[in-house]
Amino acid sequence: MEQKKEYNLEERLTNFAVNCIHVAESLPNSFAGNHLAGQLTRSGSAPALHYGEAQGAESAKDFIHKMKVALKELRETKNCLSIILKLNWNLKADIKNAHCESVELIRIFFKSISTAENNRRTEEQRNRGMFKGRSS
Repeated sequence: MEQKKEYNLEERLTNFAVNCIHVAESLPNSFAGNHLAGQLTRSGSAPALHYGEAQGAESAKDFIHKMKVALKELRETKNCLSIILKLNWNLKADIKNAHCESVELIRIFFKSISTAENNRRTEEQRNRGMFKGRSS
């Protein structure tokens, strides 16, 4: 039976954060391992938190900004996971799955931001058109 994809973005981001933490916990207790573990824990959990902030955004501009911050964190996490993969440490955690998920989440956030920006421009144009014909 084929595994069904998760479409609840908040839940998906939470699961991604947990997976990143599991990867971080499996890294070797060395200078490099500890550095990457801390980085991965911070950047891997941040998108879920920023997404929560975006859901409470006060405006479309605020929403876009918060989503862009989350996107930056996702890119940072993907790069951190890429480094860990290239180090070829023999780890128990599923790093390839976390890396693939980071790529998918980046695509989702990029598209969401693009859609929000287009909607915002359309709304601004509509509002300008409404006020153009009016005279004071």
